[in-house]
Amino acid sequence: MILAVLVGLAALLAALLLWSHQKARSFERAYPPRGTCVDTPFCRLHLVRRDPKGSPLATIVLIHGASGNQADMMAPLGDRLAAQGFRVFAVDRPGHGYSARLAQDASSPAAQARAIRAGLEAAGVERAIVVGHSWAGAVATAFALDHAAFTQGVVLLAPVTHPWPRGVRWYYRLASQPVLGWLFTRTLLLPAGLASFGSALSGVFAPQPTPSGYAEATGAVLALRPWIFRANAEDVADLREHLERQAPRIPEIALPVAILSGDRDAVVLTERHSYGCAREIAGATLELLPGVGHSPHWAAPEKTIETIVALAGRIQSARQISPVAGPSAPSLSS
Repeated sequence: MILAVLVGLAALLAALLLWSHQKARSFERAYPPRGTCVDTPFCRLHLVRRDPKGSPLATIVLIHGASGNQADMMAPLGDRLAAQGFRVFAVDRPGHGYSARLAQDASSPAAQARAIRAGLEAAGVERAIVVGHSWAGAVATAFALDHAAFTQGVVLLAPVTHPWPRGVRWYYRLASQPVLGWLFTRTLLLPAGLASFGSALSGVFAPQPTPSGYAEATGAVLALRPWIFRANAEDVADLREHLERQAPRIPEIALPVAILSGDRDAVVLTERHSYGCAREIAGATLELLPGVGHSPHWAAPEKTIETIVALAGRIQSARQISPVAGPSAPSLSS
């Protein structure tokens, strides 16, 4: 009887493994890549761009948070920013969407920033304003700390930037484990994930409702592909350790920074991250949107655009009054 149970369990796991693989590939057929892939010394990155009608005022780089892909940022912001005269790039972070995972330090925000910069430079971007949401707040601050020559300014949307006192959810810890995590993500994850998909999205946007058509517009189910979910779990599970090293350097940031968050964010600790950056970064601005949760770029896209445009204006004004500004100084659109 024990042997029969073991055989039955093995057959069930094999069936779930095959079904999960086929289901994940069906997601890719339904939501194929929308941009171009560029090779870097670190990994291959998937980039999507929008161009203005005339010469760009500046380049904006949009970086998504956990459990997402480039479309989470590009869909609400890309066309609006292009209409304002900006060239816009949105990137799938390494290991997400259609970007490959880093071979080394895969969950490090600093390593991801290095790879993203390399991908943008391969696409012809010399300087940019970096916009990071949630988990990517750590990537955006890494840009400001480690790539100041490339980064003109930073916009943080409901960011994660500092170590926090609580842990992470059990399924992230499980999925990030070497052996059990592989088995979990390739057998049980997809049926469980699909069953709870709607409630998971609701939690991200609360107290606002999930935007109409969000899942279709962003290909949100792509995050349930086993190898992508595992990469995301590693990012989330390892983030606090990375921030314990990175966060003490935040007061060194000397670039223009704007922070936009909701005062009803139930996903991250606004007091620790948003207020922490506002206190520690000289000249940083912070605005809290009343009644808004963790996704200000969806709940208030026009306000988000206004924040980005205002930061670009601050950068341009500072450049015009700089004592070293002159015919040879690089322009905002470089």
